[in-house]
Parts: sequence; C-alpha cells; structure tokens
Amino acid sequence: MHKISILLIATGLLAGCSSPKEKVSLMKYPPTEKINTIDTLFGTPVNDPYRWLENDTAKATGDWVKAQNEITFGFLDKIPYRATIKKRLEALYNYERLSAPFKEGDFYYFYKNDGLQNQSALYRKKGEDGTPELFLDPNTFSKDGTTSMAGISFSKDGSLAAYQISEGGSDWRKVIVIKTTDKTVVEDTLRDVKFSGLAWKGNEGFYYSSYDKPKGSELSAKTQYHKLYFHKLATKQSTDQLIFGGEKTPRRYVGAGLTEDERFLIVSASTSTTGNELYVQDLKDPKGKLVTVVGNFDNDHNLVDNDGSRLIIQTNLNAPNNKIVSVDFAKPGIENWKDLVPETDNAMQGVGTANKKMFVNYLKDAKTLIKQFDFAGKLEREVELPGIGTAGGFGGKVADKQIYYTFTSFTYPSSIFKYDIASGKSTLYEKPKVDFNPEDYETKQVFYTSKDGTKVPMFIVHKKGLELNGKNPTMLYAYGGFGISLTPSFNTSRIVWLENGGVYAQPNLRGGGEYGEKWHLAGTKMSKQNVFDDFIAAGEYLIAEKYTSNQYLAISGGSNGGLLVGATMAQRPDLMKVALPAVGVMDMLRYHKFTAGAGWAYDYGTADDSKEMFEYLQKYSPVHALKPNTSYPATMVTTADHDDRVVPAHSFKFAAVLQENHVGDNPVLIRIETKSGHGSSNLSKAIEGTADQYAFTWYNMGVIPPLAKKDM
Repeated sequence: MHKISILLIATGLLAGCSSPKEKVSLMKYPPTEKINTIDTLFGTPVNDPYRWLENDTAKATGDWVKAQNEITFGFLDKIPYRATIKKRLEALYNYERLSAPFKEGDFYYFYKNDGLQNQSALYRKKGEDGTPELFLDPNTFSKDGTTSMAGISFSKDGSLAAYQISEGGSDWRKVIVIKTTDKTVVEDTLRDVKFSGLAWKGNEGFYYSSYDKPKGSELSAKTQYHKLYFHKLATKQSTDQLIFGGEKTPRRYVGAGLTEDERFLIVSASTSTTGNELYVQDLKDPKGKLVTVVGNFDNDHNLVDNDGSRLIIQTNLNAPNNKIVSVDFAKPGIENWKDLVPETDNAMQGVGTANKKMFVNYLKDAKTLIKQFDFAGKLEREVELPGIGTAGGFGGKVADKQIYYTFTSFTYPSSIFKYDIASGKSTLYEKPKVDFNPEDYETKQVFYTSKDGTKVPMFIVHKKGLELNGKNPTMLYAYGGFGISLTPSFNTSRIVWLENGGVYAQPNLRGGGEYGEKWHLAGTKMSKQNVFDDFIAAGEYLIAEKYTSNQYLAISGGSNGGLLVGATMAQRPDLMKVALPAVGVMDMLRYHKFTAGAGWAYDYGTADDSKEMFEYLQKYSPVHALKPNTSYPATMVTTADHDDRVVPAHSFKFAAVLQENHVGDNPVLIRIETKSGHGSSNLSKAIEGTADQYAFTWYNMGVIPPLAKKDM
C-alpha cells in the first residue's frame, strides 16, 4: 500500500466557484487488495474478497487504515471553512453544563463540565445548599483525555463508591473502589468488566457482570457467555463468586440490581437485545436462592421496585405498549400477576420511583408524558412539563420528598427541574446559558405516508421564515431499530447546522419503540425493509414539500442507523447528495461473528437461520447491495479503532466495496478515528468529527455556509 496525494486547487474552493466534478476529478483511492474468499450458504457461493480487513491487529489492515485516512484528511484539509466550523462549535460548547443532582449518604452528587473539558467531572456538596467540591475528575485519568468515567455506584450508606473507567472508548472497563471520605483506593483494580452495572450489597461488596477475556483480539473477538459475579471487598478478583451465567446457564447478557432496602437481588438474563428472564432472591433469607419469576425470553420484564414482599414489575407480556403488574414474592409466577397500571394507547418507556410513588414515562407521538401513581396503582396526577419535548429522571429514594428531572427539546437546552412530590409543582433548578436564541427557530411534527401506506411521524426543525424553495441543506437523521425511541432533544452541535440555514429532520421509523412493541416488530427480521422504506419516504416528503431537493439532502445515522444509511444509499443513491454512515452494521451476513453481535439476532435474524433469511439479509446488506458502475452520493463513512461494539471491519469492508464500485465525481471516503469507540471518547474528538461532517456535507452540496462568508 502506498501513499497517494489528493490534488485540489484551494483558491478555487475559496471562491466557491468550483463544481463537484472539478473538486474531485483527480481523486484516487488507495488500492485495496482482493483475496478470493468464498463461503457457501444454503448452496449459494458468497465471495468476501475484503475479509482480510477483519483482522484488526494485522499490519496490512493498519497500513490500509493509514492510507485511507491520508486521503480523507487530505480532502478535508482543503475545505476552506472547515476550521471556521470547528471554531464555532468550540464557542457554542463553551458553556457550563450540569447534570441533575442525586443523593448518596450525606452528599448530593452531580456532574459538571465547565465548557470545553473533554470529560465532565463529578462534584458533590453536603446538603442541597452546601459548597460544591470536586470529587472525581476524569480529565486527569489520561494525558489526552480519552479515558472516561463510565458509571459510578455507591454503597447504601454512601461511604464507598465503585466507578468504572473506559480507555479509548472501549466497552471493556476497569473498576476502582474508593472510600468517599478521602477518596483513598480500597483495593486492587478489577479488570475485564463489560456491559455491567455495579450493585452494592451493604459495604460487603458488589455484583458485576463480564465475559471471559476472548482469545485473539479483545476488540473484535466474539464474546459469548455473560457471567454475574459477586465481588467481596479486599479479596482477589480471581476468587469472585459466580452467581449466574457461564456454561451451565449460558446467556449473552446478564445484569443485576438490588432493591433499595437490599432485601431482593434482581437478575435479568437474555440471549438477545429483546426479551429476558427474570429472577429474584431474598437476601434476608440465609437459605434463599434465586427464584424464577419469568423463565423464558418471549417478552421484556423489569422489576421496578418492591413494597415489602410485593414486587412491582413493568412488562410487555400481553401488553405491547407495556403495563405494570404486582405479585407477591412467595408466589411470583406469571399466573399470579395482577395489573397495577394497565396498558394504554401510549407506549410506556420506563418507570421511576421515589417516596413510594411511581412516575410512568409515556410517549405520545414521540413526546414525553409523565403520570404519577401511588404504589396501589392509583393515578395521582399528570405531571405538568415545561413544554413539548423529552423529560427524564423522576427517580429517587423512598425518603425523598423532592426529586429532580431534566427536560429538553430541539431548541430547549437540557434543563434541570426540582419536583415536589406532594404538590406536583416543578421549579426550575438550573438552565444553561447557550449562545443562541431559541425564538429564532421553529419545530413542527408532520405525519407522512410510507411505501405500504403506514403513517410515520417526523420532526422538522429550522429557522423561522424558511423559504421552501428546494435549496435548503437538509440533514435527515434516524435510527429505526431495537425498540429505541428518538425523541426531541437538544444538541449543541446542531445549532451550527440550523443557524446557517440548515433543516434538521428526525423521523420515527418502524423498528423503534415510539409506538410500543408492535412498532418495533414491524421493523425487524423479514420486515426490516419497512425501516428503509420509511426513511426513503421521509426524504421524498422533504423533497416534495420543497424543504430541499436531492442535491441538498444529506442522510445520517449511527450504529443501526449506520446500517440504515448504508442500505438506503445502496437502494436509492439518487435520493441524496451526501451520506454519512457512522459506526454502521454493514455486513449483515457476518455481524453475529464479532464481539456481542449475536445478541442483535432478534432484530436482524442471521444468515445461518434459513435460506429465506440469508437471502433477505444479503439483498439489503450494505456490503453486498452496492452495485458496480453506479454513481453513489458523496459519502464519508466514519468509524473508530476502539469500537468493540460494531467492529470497524464493517465500515472498512463497506468503504472498500464502495470505492471499487462507485463511478462519478462524488468522493467516497472513510474517516477512522483513533482512541475512540462506538462514540467519541472525548469532547474534542466529538467536535472535530462533527466539524468534518458538516464541512464535507456543505462542500459537496456546493454550499458556502454564512459563517464561512464572514471570514472571506
């Protein structure tokens, strides 16, 4: 592999007079070796010539990454307003951001970012009106700011804390235990922890989950059996007690929690991202063992809280939109469940508790609705929120009379409110000062028609007074999978797009959870094409209504949303000018062979399931769906070297196939971040990545954003 330069005339770019053809006509891509590798699936040969890129530790792969990045950053370096975009992003992010406080022991803890800190630091104050003091600062964990704090858990009395750290964005964690009085480290660091919470049992120790360290590459090798352990303080990790999982009860995901009174250990176990078993153990009983509450994976169940021996459970069993039931621990079987809060037309997203009250979070057309119930299931009130948007939090301890929640919307920065449980009154606690005027923008929700006649909601955000002339740069962003709901939220970086005349559109595609489990299932397995059809229809709506045109439309998404972008641009390359697939699942025939990918089979199905499933996956799999001699949109694939959730090989192979098959003047590039994972490992990398995406998008649309004209 050899270094190849990009020849661009910077003065032509600055004048804004060069056409896309002139911009990239001399572009060459690094040669990617093809090695004949054939699998035969259900009698069908499938060639995979770029499989060698799956070897993330090989020198050849490293050389390929280096060559691709040289081409990509060489292209980006020639965009004259790229630095201006980054500068504006930094200015926007330079404001104080706080999290809602939470009480542990005698202290209230909260996260704070002064503005441009790579990581938010954890502070605390004694009592609500105490003087804040710095407790833990992840910015000191590494010189380059790529080591983050990935969660913290306190013992019930608040005297001990265990926090997780992630290095370079990896999902593998280390766990450090400290005394909260003086922050002294209690014992040796726990290692190789993954996809885990930390649940304390008194001050004795805590429960955590992990996999055996895989053979081969830790960042890409398959992880199979999750194991729940109990770690007793001051003992070696090698002696930790296996509580659940492993070869005797093989499960892909196992998690644990304790009720606030520490009477019950709750274990959730699953083989995929949907459906779980539920087990409960009475820790007050010296002879107590895990008792099966639900022994299959057919539905989702979450133990919300307990009221003495009574268990309160959120479930979608016989209730696609979810409901809340109660049952006594003595007879916890499904046949004894009693409805506490019945299913409604609105999808229940979650349940928080505090002061023996339940705060049920519903979605009404993708907008938050909060209802307060007592533990007998009696509705006490609908919580009055500050507006139409997304609220989160609404959780606390049994003694709390006041709790905190956050509220946000597309033009409403995430703000913290204090809520009085008895009166139902909300009081603004903290609102950030961001350098923009929300009154300059408007948000509307439309319902458009997908290919099969299904009505799909979409939020559209833009400056007031927008002219519907088909020439507005438009960012169409979506996800559409795993029952995940996209709701209105504030994104600081999005301001740059909006204030420069851009339109932001966010449809709620099937596959998500906005309308409950039926909406989710309508975008899974043999119905996955519905998701792509919904996305395509969203783009067609925006064009038909003259918000934009195919020359000014960009599509964007990450992870499962990266798959969405890859599949959509393969099926409809004429629909958009720019495609931004991020950390996407691009090889649908092999995704289940890496890290915990097999757990996604509930949504996707696998190529091993049946001939029909194999053929369905192969048809839309982005790596396999690209066609020779086709003009694809200007594309910047993004991934990272420490992404051990959706391994970068997906993006590597997709970029190689795209560069092989693409004809025309649009650049098709891949940007590979270092020391980052499935998301940016720190703020500076996030800002750089967003600046590059915006610069790439505007430039390939032939647009000079207003912020750039100020410097010209």
